Amino acid sequence: MGLPVRKSKVVPPPACPLTESLALLRGAWAPNVIWYLSGEPRRFGELRHDIPRISARVLSARLRELESRGLVSRRLLASSPPSAEYALTELGRELLPAIKALARVGQKLIAEWDSRASMGRKARVVG
Repeated sequence: MGLPVRKSKVVPPPACPLTESLALLRGAWAPNVIWYLSGEPRRFGELRHDIPRISARVLSARLRELESRGLVSRRLLASSPPSAEYALTELGRELLPAIKALARVGQKLIAEWDSRASMGRKARVVG
């Protein structure tokens, strides 16, 4: 039998704001869903069209998670068959500048990788 675990006498540190903010975006496709909801409210099928590589199962899970985190709101539409519309909440909109900044960095990285790849192809042709 092992030694008993002693209770810590140290108060846990406060939560890290950066970690908490990034946790809001965890999960595959979460930033993409937020991005496509930034323009206007969208229905499930419209989001599937916007993000063609996402499966219905993953999109459904992501929308539920984002709704539970307070980033997305769901409004039932009076239609037949029943349908729902998803929109960003104010908290969800606060993430947009960070997502746009990450997208700008990604564009720069892709351009840099493309220029390096083309320089490598030129070097092989010349050499």
